[in-house]
Amino acid sequence: MGQDTSYLLERMTIVGDLGAASFVPWIRRHAAKLGLSHTISHTSSMRIELEVAGPEELIDMMEMGCSLGPIDVWVESIERTAISREKT
Repeated sequence: MGQDTSYLLERMTIVGDLGAASFVPWIRRHAAKLGLSHTISHTSSMRIELEVAGPEELIDMMEMGCSLGPIDVWVESIERTAISREKT
């Protein structure tokens, strides 16, 4: 018997002091460890926008990981916007 799993596609906008060169590679590694598909569409020292796709629980874990992030960045806020939702 299969279990219904909600897969989401969400845009995350991360705001803060994000100028450390290590943060974008850190985001990529963290998303890969969680098995999330991801695309980074904008980066600056104050804002990063990425799209992530996968189970809701893993996207929640991605948000938590980014909010705690590496020690050389300071995340002030993360805004999540749902793009689509699928059931499998």
